[in-house]
This record gives sequence, structure tokens and C-alpha cells, in this order.
Amino acid sequence: MNPPSSSRLASRRGIALWVYVAILAGTAGAAFLLLMLYQNVVTRKAEATKDVFRVVEVSDQTIDPAIWGKNYPRQYDSYRRTVDTERTTHGGSEAFQHLDENPVWRRIFAGYAFGTDYREERGHAYMLKDQRETERVTKFKQPGACLQCHASTLNLYLNEGLKAGVAPGKANWEAQLQKGFEVVCKMPYAEASKLVEHPVSCIDCHDAENMNLRVNRPGFLNGIRALARSDYPTPHLPSIERWRKDGRKGQYEPNGDATRQEMRSMVCAQCHVEYYFKGEGKLVTYPWDKGLKVEQIEAYYNEVGHNDWKHKETGAGVLKAQHPEFEMWSQGIHARSGVSCADCHMPYVREGAIKVSNHHVRSPLLNVAQACQTCHRVPEKEITARALLVQDRNAALLTRGEKAVVGLIEAIVVAQKAGAGDVQLKAARDFQRQAQWRLDFVSAENSMGFHAPQEAARILAEAIDYARQGELAVARDSKLTAAPGAP
Repeated sequence: MNPPSSSRLASRRGIALWVYVAILAGTAGAAFLLLMLYQNVVTRKAEATKDVFRVVEVSDQTIDPAIWGKNYPRQYDSYRRTVDTERTTHGGSEAFQHLDENPVWRRIFAGYAFGTDYREERGHAYMLKDQRETERVTKFKQPGACLQCHASTLNLYLNEGLKAGVAPGKANWEAQLQKGFEVVCKMPYAEASKLVEHPVSCIDCHDAENMNLRVNRPGFLNGIRALARSDYPTPHLPSIERWRKDGRKGQYEPNGDATRQEMRSMVCAQCHVEYYFKGEGKLVTYPWDKGLKVEQIEAYYNEVGHNDWKHKETGAGVLKAQHPEFEMWSQGIHARSGVSCADCHMPYVREGAIKVSNHHVRSPLLNVAQACQTCHRVPEKEITARALLVQDRNAALLTRGEKAVVGLIEAIVVAQKAGAGDVQLKAARDFQRQAQWRLDFVSAENSMGFHAPQEAARILAEAIDYARQGELAVARDSKLTAAPGAP
């Protein structure tokens, strides 16, 4: 029998051996995990440097986004989702008929194409299809100018510019663009529409050689330069301020002077703006010569004598706002804070080690986590509630404005039937123009005031005030004492 001391010694040696084995195994396991971590880091770093795998060549002549998608599958996958239709409280991408939902606009737009068909915009994938099918095109004569914002027109403009005699070559790129733009704008829509195939595509926002953001819509190029030449303050566009400070040499060149962050709004501002068709050539023109505020655009239209149409019931020369998102955004806190359109409507997403911009362009309210919470570190429900509060308040003001404008229209109609003429109704019609323009400026702008809440409320307050002043003018000026048919 072994003495007790020998047994204890052997037991201790056994324990020590197992401890040694455990330490050795733990060390080996830790080393293995560290190697795995290192390998993962190396892989992710390599992945991050190779976010593009060029399997096809793309150029300025490549219009089809599906071809670009072979090189940029992540961006293309999200772009294809612009076919989605989802409605928010005050808008969205479902093509409902505004005129059925709110029939008051049939009267506000009486005598104009929008009084026949006015649907909510769907996603970018539908922009060309929806325009071709709207009754504003099928029942009314429209120019090729409409295509500037509803189709991929870069190559169309360049090709038409070359046909018109502009010299070929990169050095003459903008000359080709501007000339082709002039040619297409004055074409009948049915003829011009045959020359395009795709809605907005990659080439409309990116340079094919290096994927840099690029603006190429002549309407925007001309408009932003007119804005730069003015004295209108642009703290949200610092490159314009720098260009002015440096002596306004040559002309402002957004593709060379603007920062990348500015370009992330400018590519959107190529289309999401107010515009009109100028002169016999129907040239798409952005009325920014005096500034971006509603009254400055109105002053421009008054100066050039522009009316979109004469109101069928009142005879007033009135204006139709398009979709002035860029102008309204410019008045808001997000613009002043350096937040671009893409930051909210195309927020960055991560896939593995790669960060890409989500090309599923849509309302931030449908994607609060990525669109809002990267900056606003509060619960999603609170962010949504705040946004809806802003929109609900502006919607209530909009409803009051609609009633006020219709009240003015009705007052003018009654006065006309009673014998009031153009002289007696001039002031009232001028007030209708001012009130209707402001009302439509907020209604047509697709944020229900969220882009600049105080500015939207100010504009709607002025719309209500002008409409009520117009009713007072009818009562004051058309005393109904004039002989029937008097001027």
C-alpha cells in the first residue's frame, strides 16, 4: 500500500498536468480566434476597397440602368424598388387622384389641364409611363419640354445638339446639351416621347467615367447660374457664396464649384423645382433670377408677364406651381444645417463592410431608422409624431386656404353675373393670383410643409389673407352700380 504522501503527490501531479493541458488548449483556442478575427478584418478591408466589380463597360452612351446594375448591383437593387407603392398620411407613392380626394381643386384649376387629371406621383420607375398616360398629355397638347424631368434625356439632348450642328467632342459637351435641349423643348410631346425609352437613369446623376455626381439638366444649369448671379443669400449653398466672394469670375459651374454634399441636393434639384415653359420655344426655365422664395418667384413672373392660364370662371391670370421641393427645402433648418436631399431620401446603408446610398428614393417616414435616427437620437415613434404634427398643422392651414380661395372665386363670379367689369374686378383678380399661387406652392410641394414648417405656414397665412382681401375688394370695387356690361 502506497504511503498517503505519495498518493497526494501523484494526485497533485495529475491536477497540474490537466491545468497545463487546459492552459495550453485555451492559449491555442485564443490564438485561433485571434487569427480568425485578423482574417475577418483583412477580408473586410479588402472588401471595402473593392466595392465595385466592373463586369461591363459603361459610358455616357449607356442609358439602361440594368447595364449599370451589373457593376453596381447594390445600388441597382434598391433603385428597382422605386416601383413600390406605399402611402403616407399626407402623400406617398400611390397614384391616387387628388381631384377625387379633394374636389375643391377642380374649381381652383378650372380651365387648366390639372383640373382634369392630377394624380399623386409614383416612384421614379413610373415617371415616364405615368406622364405618357396622364390625361394632361392625352387630352391636351404638350411640348417635348415635359420630358426634361420625366425621362433620361441626356443622350437625347446630346444627339440632337450634334444633329443641329454643334461640334463633337467633350470640350463641346454643354454646347451640345443646351442646343439639343432647345430642339427637344419645342417638339410636340408625342414626337419627342418616341425618342426616349427610360425614366431617370444612372447617367442622369453620375459621370460614367468616375461615378462622380454630375448635373446635366440644362434647365437646372441655367437656373442655378441665374441664382448665383443674383444677390439672394445662399448660406445653404456655400460654393455660390465663395464664387461671389472670389469676384464672380466667368460663370458659376456646379459640376466644378459645388461640394459633393451640395451635389447630393443639386442632382435632385434638376427636377424637384418650380419651372415654366418660356416663350414660343417652350424652354424649361427655373425662375430664380430674384431668389428662391415664393414672393421672389412671383415677382419674376410678374416682371416677364407670365400666366400659366386664365381661370375659366373668373378670368384671372393665374399661376400653377410645379413641385418646388428644392425651393422650400432651401428655407428650412435641414438645408441650413448642411443636410442634403439624399441624406434623408437616399440614406446610407451598410452591406458587409460596404456603405452605399440607398437608391430606393422615398419618404423618410417610411424609413425613419436610417433616414432620421442617424442624427436624431430619439425614439422612432417620437420622430414620426413630430413630423406628423408639422404636417397636420400645415394641412389644416391648407384646408382653410382652399376655402378662402374658393370663397374669392365665388365672390368674383357673383360680381360678374351682377355686371361688374374688368376695371371693378382687377384688384380682386390680382388677389386671386397671389392667393392661389401661394396655396398651390405649398400643396404642390411634396412635404406638406415639413421641409420648412414656418415658411410653409407663412405662405399659407398669406394665401388666406390675400383671398380674404380679394373678397373685400369685390365688395368695395364692384358696388354693382355700374351699368351691365360696363368695362
